Amino acid sequence: MSSTLYRLGRAMAHARWKAVGVWALLLVVLGGLAVGLGGSFSSQFEIPGTQGQEGLDELADRFPQMSGTSGQLVFLSEDGTKIDDHEAQIDRVMDKAADVDGVEAAPSPFDENSPGTRNDGDTAIIGTVQLSGSPGGFADGALEKLQKISDDGNSGGLRVELGGQILQSSDIPMGSSEIIGLLAALIILAVTFRSVVPAFVPIVSAVVGVGVSMLAVMALSAGMEIPSVTISLGAMLGLAVGIDYALFILSRHRGQLRRGMDVVESIGEAIATSGSAVIFAGLTVVIALVGLFVTRIPFLTIMGIAAAATVALSVVVALTLLPAIMGLLGENLRPRRVRRLMAENGGALPEPEEGEDEGAGSAAKRAGGSRWVRIVTKVPALTIIVVILVVGSLAIPIKDLRLGLPDLGTEKPDTQARQTYDLVADEFGAGYNGPLLVTADIINSDDPLGVVDDLKKRIADLPDVEEIQLATPNEGADMAVVVVIPQGSQTDESTSELVRTLRSDSSTWEKDLDISDVRVTGQTAVAIDITDRLSEALLPFAVFVVGLSLILLMVVFRSIWVPIKASLGYLLSVGAAFGVVSMVFEYGWGNEALDIHVVGPVIAFMPIMCMGVLFGLAMDYEVFLVSRMREEYVRTGDAHGAIERGFSASAPVVVAAALIMFSVFASFVPGGAYMLQPIAVALAVGVLVDAFVVRMTLVPAVLALLGRYAWWLPKWLDRLLPVVDTEGEGLGAVLEHRRWTEEHGDMALRMEDTIVPLVGEPGVLGPLTGAVDPGALLVARSSDDAARETFLDLVSGRIAPSSGVFAVHDRLSPADVGAIQARVHRIGPGEDVAGRIAEISPRRAAREIVVIDLVTDLAHASVITQGRAVRRLEELMRQGIAVVTGSRVDLGLESSQPEQTVVDALEDPSRHVALRVHRSASPASAASAHSHSTPVVEGAHA
Repeated sequence: MSSTLYRLGRAMAHARWKAVGVWALLLVVLGGLAVGLGGSFSSQFEIPGTQGQEGLDELADRFPQMSGTSGQLVFLSEDGTKIDDHEAQIDRVMDKAADVDGVEAAPSPFDENSPGTRNDGDTAIIGTVQLSGSPGGFADGALEKLQKISDDGNSGGLRVELGGQILQSSDIPMGSSEIIGLLAALIILAVTFRSVVPAFVPIVSAVVGVGVSMLAVMALSAGMEIPSVTISLGAMLGLAVGIDYALFILSRHRGQLRRGMDVVESIGEAIATSGSAVIFAGLTVVIALVGLFVTRIPFLTIMGIAAAATVALSVVVALTLLPAIMGLLGENLRPRRVRRLMAENGGALPEPEEGEDEGAGSAAKRAGGSRWVRIVTKVPALTIIVVILVVGSLAIPIKDLRLGLPDLGTEKPDTQARQTYDLVADEFGAGYNGPLLVTADIINSDDPLGVVDDLKKRIADLPDVEEIQLATPNEGADMAVVVVIPQGSQTDESTSELVRTLRSDSSTWEKDLDISDVRVTGQTAVAIDITDRLSEALLPFAVFVVGLSLILLMVVFRSIWVPIKASLGYLLSVGAAFGVVSMVFEYGWGNEALDIHVVGPVIAFMPIMCMGVLFGLAMDYEVFLVSRMREEYVRTGDAHGAIERGFSASAPVVVAAALIMFSVFASFVPGGAYMLQPIAVALAVGVLVDAFVVRMTLVPAVLALLGRYAWWLPKWLDRLLPVVDTEGEGLGAVLEHRRWTEEHGDMALRMEDTIVPLVGEPGVLGPLTGAVDPGALLVARSSDDAARETFLDLVSGRIAPSSGVFAVHDRLSPADVGAIQARVHRIGPGEDVAGRIAEISPRRAAREIVVIDLVTDLAHASVITQGRAVRRLEELMRQGIAVVTGSRVDLGLESSQPEQTVVDALEDPSRHVALRVHRSASPASAASAHSHSTPVVEGAHA
């Protein structure tokens, strides 16, 4: 992967204007689609397969007057008279409301068949307005007309307030606080880089990534139902990870420029090294977010996929747009002091004098990091105990954390919806803001009104029932609906208990009353169903996330204890984050300072969403910090010293990244939507605790306590796990081959001490050393079928060498086996050689290889085509294509008859090169043969 990223980084740096232009065009196109399609977002939460949702769906089919979205017109007498004294005025208001386009029903609250709810003092009454559709999808102007009717009704001592679910907002909650978060990130970046120009680069790349993803989501909302909170959640995550990913790459680039590296070369190496870690970090976040499908809740799955797509796009931006921007800025990103030194020395950076460092700022950062890591590792057991006690104490309030879905009581106090909600709660009771609907199939009953009345009485006798607001059959008299007013609000535990009681008693009612399909539904019941489903999914999702972290980190660090320590640390961070959320939203601590206007349950999907995001961020910091420590340990074998050197090298960037993450997440708390505020608080706290307490305090202490055992992995497990290059370790081979090519020229094949296991038999082939020019015809001679076929498979990219260097043009095996396979035309025994050669396009010949298993097949094709097949092959060879074929006859420096036939058909016989290949008994003997004998490549021109 590192070699591919290296080439990508250099390509983007060279084609910088094109790359910037493509991203700008994408923004314009998606912006046009988002505006032109006119999509809207949903504030409703649906969960197919639950009793609550099935009940709503059945209401829409069999009792449409009770479906759609319910609103309220609350009438309050303020002149000391009874509400009945304003009956005529109220009826006029309801008649006007009924005439509004999109209103299904607006009956008079004084109607005997459907009387409105009155307060105890008989000074207030509620009229019901039923609209078709859901918030964001009502008829154009319906809400505005209803609001005007309500405002015009305020006269003659009568107060009229519009409320209910029709006022649930589907707007995108974005404000100025996000700008403050970006400014805070800019300041942190400027301090980190000690320069303003580099500080803008991560901000610009992150904003572009968020812009593209959010415009795409807005365009998609025209064709599918997307929750309104998706935009804010995606923007929050996209900005945070986008800035951090760009910071990791840019800091590597700046460090290399500080050492005098060429700009384009530095961009390539920065993308190959830090870019690999960015891909890993982004992949972990994406997998965790997509893993939300385990909840089996469609709207949450959509939110997870949208957020995952935003993170994935942030990775793509960091790997394509960022190198283009770094290429555009060029030398302006190099520290000014280094630029001056290079200008004074003809463009080269002079060697530092003895005792000279690369800057006081960098030295101070390293010294600070060294002091801290020495403190926390001096008595590691004590550090571990203190961290567990402190973080554990933060997690204690989790026991009081309640989950739910927001109702209108979570809207801001100055909104119409919240004011009406509070008015209804004060005048009538909290339950009138969240009624329950009980439906039943009464088709078997010959007395619909009587059975509905019996059902009403049984429900009214239950605890926690405030009132039966309505009990009626539908027009076809085959379905009953009972509107139940609970004593508590939608988020009260008593309401949840009432729903459970209604459902548990339903089977008894079905038997006693000869009815069927009794369901408890309504928006309140649906909200309870969603909360229960999310609570059930929390443990499986936690197992999924922790299990994934164990596997991924085991692959990266080749260790047992590092993944276990990382996963346990992640759980500590999550516990602290949820504990602080409980303090703020359940206890009300700091509510006023944070501009949080509600004390009560938090959004039900907060825990599962935050666990997914924090998992990715925690693994990000883990990889960036611990990989440096592992590099030092592998290089020196000094376990304790590796901790200090690795920590000091990576801590400054992790500190900056964590502070930026905190700033972005925290900026979404003041003035944000209530659904998003708990998520923002949890992520902000989680990032701080994970970066500073877990990764930068607990991790060094645990590694110091374990010593060299921290890097232990059973050999059998090491063989099973795939090798993942997250820090660009494979880049060294790419750069070495590039330097070799600059010195020797481009070669079609390069072999240096190459040893490859034989295919299907014990033993190895090699060591092989030599090179083949582009446009050459190489005949691999061997009477040993296994050795010859192994060599041809090696050239074709079907097998990889076990050691040494093997390259096809600029692609190295095994890192680029896929690319090598794509460049090879393999013609097996018995195939139509002439036909296959004719199909090869000369346009890409300069980088391709033709492998023909048997030279006898090529000779036969030459004979039957009177030499045309070989002449066509030679045309391709003039374009740079190399041809490799195998001969079963090994006559030393002499060619076999078929081989000579091919050579005779060439216009330029000097293209012909012969290679004798033979096996070695074992890798050890192959190494011995290389040490005591000459290379086995022979350039015998026939």
